[in-house]
Amino acid sequence: MTKDADGEAKITRRAVLGAAAAFGLAGVSGAALWRSGEAEARDFPIRLSEDQWRRRLTPAQFAILRKKATERPFTSPLLHEKRKGKFLCAGCALPLFPSSTKYDSRTGWPSFWQPLPGAIGTGTDIDLGYPRTEVHCARCGGHLGHVFDDGPKPTGKRYCINGGALSFAAG
Repeated sequence: MTKDADGEAKITRRAVLGAAAAFGLAGVSGAALWRSGEAEARDFPIRLSEDQWRRRLTPAQFAILRKKATERPFTSPLLHEKRKGKFLCAGCALPLFPSSTKYDSRTGWPSFWQPLPGAIGTGTDIDLGYPRTEVHCARCGGHLGHVFDDGPKPTGKRYCINGGALSFAAG
């Protein structure tokens, strides 16, 4: 949303399209979900070329982890995963979230109230026209999702994570 010359709020086409994508009106492979450019180039321990990432990941994983796409809600098999274990980065297998912090946020994406220590990093994302806190893997920089301040106790956080950015290791 932006303001016009009179200070009145107006909704931009980009905000509408971004919201449509976020609510699943386009598939993860749809062009509307692809962001410009690869994940920000930072000094992550694992750094691969775009071609190397494409060979390593499925098309859906590549779209999410490297292009910041969002999967459609309620489509991830990990949404209903209830076994004891850890959720790992699908790009580099870094353990990210213990199953004990997963909960049903009723949003359609796997949600957690706390990551493992040192597992994630954050940045500011303005793709929908307003700032959100993006969550990425601390080892490979892969885009995971976003964190919000509407989660359960004890942290009050909701790490809303694309299931396609994750794998699961039971145990």
